Amino acid sequence: MNKDKSSSTRNQIMHMLKMKGSMTVGDMAQELGITEMAVRRHLNTLERDNLIQARLLRQAMGRPTNIYSLSEEADNMFPKNYQDLTLEFLNDIEEMQGAQMVEALFKLRQERQENLYRDIVPSDSDFEKKLEALVKMQNDKGYMAELKKDEKTGKYIFIESNCPISTVAKEYTYACNCEKTLFENVLGAKVEQEQCMATGGDNCVYIIDEKDEENTGKEQ
Repeated sequence: MNKDKSSSTRNQIMHMLKMKGSMTVGDMAQELGITEMAVRRHLNTLERDNLIQARLLRQAMGRPTNIYSLSEEADNMFPKNYQDLTLEFLNDIEEMQGAQMVEALFKLRQERQENLYRDIVPSDSDFEKKLEALVKMQNDKGYMAELKKDEKTGKYIFIESNCPISTVAKEYTYACNCEKTLFENVLGAKVEQEQCMATGGDNCVYIIDEKDEENTGKEQ
């Protein structure tokens, strides 16, 4: 079978499960106009890729049969509008309680992230370990972070190629300010933001100076 056609049929199955909910092999075969054997071949691939899940359906008459539905991983592939919803809530909060309340919410988020980081990395860890943990934490949140070192200056270049909250950050710069403060507090170093995607940069780029660790006084 043509590879593109196979991929298209699998996409049809996923779209159908999204629209109609759980279905049996027979239901899918009838809907798609193909054989049950062909459907099973596609289901095997989707199940291997963790995009669908099966459960046994017991019937009043006859043998139990498998019924298929999308996995959580597959459901996340469909369009979501979380950022716009978050932005609407923030706009409403600002209108009802003022900009200071919005700023306080970002500050609370920053503090939660700091606590999460410190649960993972002891404050007496060496600087390289702190940086590695920060890269991992940001990558776990979808920031596509990487770290480089300028051998001439000894400074570190922290690069984020993706901003999962870009829609919010473009309207509320508190988000970017809190991220910079988060980095300073958990690393105990001077952090300067060189580029910001929210203001038109290709990436978010931070310059981290370990030498200023003692001068920050933010982590003992």
